[in-house]
Amino acid sequence: MEPALGLDPDTADLVRPYFRTHGRTRPTRTLPVETLIAATERGRTPEHGCSREEAAICLLCRSSQSVAEIAAYRRIPLGVARVLVSDLADRGLVTVQDMRLAPGDRPSISFMERVLRGLHAMT
Repeated sequence: MEPALGLDPDTADLVRPYFRTHGRTRPTRTLPVETLIAATERGRTPEHGCSREEAAICLLCRSSQSVAEIAAYRRIPLGVARVLVSDLADRGLVTVQDMRLAPGDRPSISFMERVLRGLHAMT
């Protein structure tokens, strides 16, 4: 697993989740754990208005990551990851890939393995 970006791993768990989301608990978008997130051109060089956590998520999403992987790599609760990713998407710093499948379509095995690795890393 990649190291958590931005926060000191020894103190990252001491920051309360509501502090990271400015007290908000609900994202503005529905983001299932398997939703893929990718940094936009603007998100590849996060702006000064980003928190350290948001900037770290943007850097992590230079290659597509699922919401579960973001939570696992950043060592943050899934709800916090959803709120932060939603905020970044609203500001145009990341894109959210629609993962709805047509009837009969199935996600690839490699994608499901990535999601599974991300979920295991969260425990």
